[in-house]
Amino acid sequence: MTRSLIVIFTAIVLDAVGIGLIFPILPSLLQEITHADNVAPYIGTLTALYAVMQFIFAPVLGALSDRLGRRPVLLISLAGAAVNYLFLALAPNLLLLFIGRAIAGLTSANVSVATAYITDISPEEKRARRFGLFNAMFGLGFIIGPVLGGVLGDHWLRLPFIAAAALNGANLLLAFFVLPESRPGNRERIDLAALNPLKPLSAVLEIKSLLPVIILFFLFSATGEAYGTCWALWGSDAFHWNGLAIGLSLGAFGLCQALAQAFLPGPAVRLLGERGAILTGVAGVSIALTVMAFADRSWMTFAVMPVFTLGGIGVPALQSLATRQVDEGGQGQFQGVLASAVSLASIVAPLGFSSIYFLVRQEWPGAIWLSVVAVYALAVPLVLGLGLRKPAAAAS
Repeated sequence: MTRSLIVIFTAIVLDAVGIGLIFPILPSLLQEITHADNVAPYIGTLTALYAVMQFIFAPVLGALSDRLGRRPVLLISLAGAAVNYLFLALAPNLLLLFIGRAIAGLTSANVSVATAYITDISPEEKRARRFGLFNAMFGLGFIIGPVLGGVLGDHWLRLPFIAAAALNGANLLLAFFVLPESRPGNRERIDLAALNPLKPLSAVLEIKSLLPVIILFFLFSATGEAYGTCWALWGSDAFHWNGLAIGLSLGAFGLCQALAQAFLPGPAVRLLGERGAILTGVAGVSIALTVMAFADRSWMTFAVMPVFTLGGIGVPALQSLATRQVDEGGQGQFQGVLASAVSLASIVAPLGFSSIYFLVRQEWPGAIWLSVVAVYALAVPLVLGLGLRKPAAAAS
């Protein structure tokens, strides 16, 4: 493995650890700052703010990485992440928390620029393996992060944010001193029209038969936002979990998901077909969420994790099925549309799920998971209606 790859993979692990660190104790920090009993709306708004800034500025940072090179944009992104965590660690009021998250979203190009960097330095025959390692590194960091955040947060509420700032600072120094440039800058002018984040969605009007697939990606992405928004709140309200317990549960969830995505999708698709694998994944997640909704003992959450992992086969199968809906010449445009749908879900879903949790928290915190099941239920008829062949509109 080259030095550049080692640096990039290390950066991704540290980045994921930094993200995972804050999940177990963000609700407690917001309670300390706002003195509010129910902080679900604040969590949803902070998450949505990050997604909005990322949605708007990700095309700008991508274009700048083509114009200026990958390295300077990656350094800017790492610096922005470190500043965000310092705001979280030191902020005495809600306004500074929102400013910190806005800065983080504005500069959040770590993963996309790292992906472009790997593409730059990898021949085609090695890209699949390296991207597999890339995803594994991110998954590893996201398993470690919540557990470490829970441990540190139980010692001092602000400590995980200081640790995350230090990790990103180390990440920044590592990239600055060790990482070479993979793509020299050029003097070509940036196409301002290409920076419009809504531009890819115009493809929906051109190929309307793709709308069900795009809606499915939106729904699946939306369900994923529920965990980051509500998991820590639910664990604290339902079982009085401390930071360590929340971190362990998130780490266990991440580990099960990583193992499932690594080993199950291929055999599941061969045995059940793509549509069957998607529906099996939806069924597994829905059963697990229903158990969690009615659980009155914390061990039940950990016991149902293996069933939860069945959800890991759904999205890869959907991705495989989606690629068959357009011909080779339309893949780039189609993937841009799907990326926009995922980004929009990251904006809308945290606001929606945090609002639902605000309504159900006092009477039945677990009801939030039934709302996620309801979103999955909306996806079932769309999956059943998907064609297994390319539609005529896509092939033209």
